[in-house]
Amino acid sequence: MKTAANYKDIESALIHGGIYGDSLTGAVNVPIYQTSTYEQQGLGQNKGWEYSRTGNPTRAALEALIAELEGGTHGFAFGSGMAASTAVLSLFKTGDKIIISSNVYGGTFRVLDKIFKNFGITYSIEDTTNLATLEEKITPEVKAIWIETPANPLLTITDLGGIADLAKRHGILSIVDNTFMTPYLQRPIEHGIDIVVHSATKYLGGHSDVVAGLAVVHDDSLAERIAFIQNATGGVLGPFDSFLLIRGIKTLSVRLDRHVANAEKIAAHLQSHPAVKTVYYPGLKTDTGYEINKKQAKNGGAMISFELKETYNIKTFFSSLKLVALAESLGGVESLVCHPATMTHASIPADIRKKVGITDGLIRLSVGIESADDIIADIDNAIEAAR
Repeated sequence: MKTAANYKDIESALIHGGIYGDSLTGAVNVPIYQTSTYEQQGLGQNKGWEYSRTGNPTRAALEALIAELEGGTHGFAFGSGMAASTAVLSLFKTGDKIIISSNVYGGTFRVLDKIFKNFGITYSIEDTTNLATLEEKITPEVKAIWIETPANPLLTITDLGGIADLAKRHGILSIVDNTFMTPYLQRPIEHGIDIVVHSATKYLGGHSDVVAGLAVVHDDSLAERIAFIQNATGGVLGPFDSFLLIRGIKTLSVRLDRHVANAEKIAAHLQSHPAVKTVYYPGLKTDTGYEINKKQAKNGGAMISFELKETYNIKTFFSSLKLVALAESLGGVESLVCHPATMTHASIPADIRKKVGITDGLIRLSVGIESADDIIADIDNAIEAAR
């Protein structure tokens, strides 16, 4: 395998970045090294590989790729987004506290509330969009700030540079879940963030056919700690799924360009629709996070959340969709819709959901790459049926 060169734009890096091709055969794709172990030449002598939990050439190619794309130095591939998050959270110890954004993925909340709390690692839910009040929440126990921007599911925007500066002033880690944006639209490490995580199941894979997680850092000592955790706990991504993810990443730019173009058209349509009460989309100039998002991201992404007016039956809306699928997950080529209160964020207690604004009427739409007009027609028909 070899490292490619002679490119400067991320569109080329998506295809040629990291470890490219196979120098042995000339294959342009990294082979699937479907092996658990490697023959060694003698005691303490090997070709760089010993056991596939510790390292696999296909996974290594993926890890080098995501590190390059995010502007980091080390990448790590895991069996799911939650496995990646769990590995990062394993950096902390009893007595540590982590601040999380007021709306984050329900799985992130669940693993903190139901798993890591058992080990004496606590958390607090804060408004990370207000840096002044956030700084007041940083006590000696706080060791990290974990954010999503745009956040799931209300798409609120947090200032990446502001969070990074705040964390550095207090000697704590800054962690960003970049699933919604991907490095094609937003690169948190360039703004000073310490750790980036992804549910690579989503846009990076892009075809709803692989479950994977990624983490990226820009610090050698931090990378050494995460590498130890990855090997010791063993939640690694297999070689075939690593291959599928590399393949998905190659088309990320062309897919996301279409995703976003559709989302911008659909968000504008929903904003003007008489049945729609509220639209959450940072690509709209009226969105409260528009200016900050414009400063740190290429555009508003392809996730939209919205609420219908109270006179509309939300259950009828969901059951009346024909093209858009009611399903968990996001970021695939097909449009998906979900009900956060009972699906992606059901693990968050109702009182906390209400406090942070995740209402029972909230609808989250992952805009696919179908015809935008067909998606709009399907949504309009469902809204009419729900009236």
